[in-house]
Amino acid sequence: MVSSDGRPYQEEPMRVAVIENMRNTGLGALAAALDEAGAEIEWFRVWQDGILPLDISGHDALVVLGGEQSALDDETHPYLPELVRLTRRFGDAGKTVLGICLGSQILARAYGADNHLGIAREFGWHRIGVTADGRADPLLSALGGEFTIFEWHADTFSLPEGAVRLASSPVAENQAFRIGRAVYGTQFHFEANSDVVGQWKAEFPDTIARIAPGWLEKHAELAVRHGGAADAAGLAIARAWVSLIEREEVEMLSQASA
Repeated sequence: MVSSDGRPYQEEPMRVAVIENMRNTGLGALAAALDEAGAEIEWFRVWQDGILPLDISGHDALVVLGGEQSALDDETHPYLPELVRLTRRFGDAGKTVLGICLGSQILARAYGADNHLGIAREFGWHRIGVTADGRADPLLSALGGEFTIFEWHADTFSLPEGAVRLASSPVAENQAFRIGRAVYGTQFHFEANSDVVGQWKAEFPDTIARIAPGWLEKHAELAVRHGGAADAAGLAIARAWVSLIEREEVEMLSQASA
């Protein structure tokens, strides 16, 4: 690509900030899609040190992952109010934003919606319905009317004003939404492919046994039944989201004019 005066542009790699709210969360399908696109990922492990990006200028996109806390746990997780403001700044600047599970609840808070705690428990692979708006949206348009994906949450939220509902389930009406061009929240864990689910099973067996009795024993059977379809859907969503990232281009002088 060249500029209007004939000088070439050098396309910089995507710069993506990833906020990890809980250890060993994992990017799964999203990591695969970002790697395919040659993206540069910078991790912010706020569960460890509370450090967030200083501003929005250093990254083209923002990902906010899940976690065991609620989106309102400011007292025990004091970085949360600043993270809420950060997601809104990214979105208001027209940058591509993704909130997954807790991340979607944080996005909902950032855009003035209400968080509802402990009223919408889903765990394991579930069928999610795609709305008419979702079938026309680039994030979910390849998935048809419904798809199988992994869930792990107890909280939910009201739909932010001006948001478009893209997907729904009987337990949580707002499974996915979009605000503006490319601010997306997904209550479901599309990034959680079979490998990630296996890691969570090994890492958090006590928690899983408490919230989903018997699931650990059935995991192998359930993975065979649902894992392949969920992996395919998750990768399709991941690739669709990555395709929406708008990279800044840096104009470089050609060697001829140097």
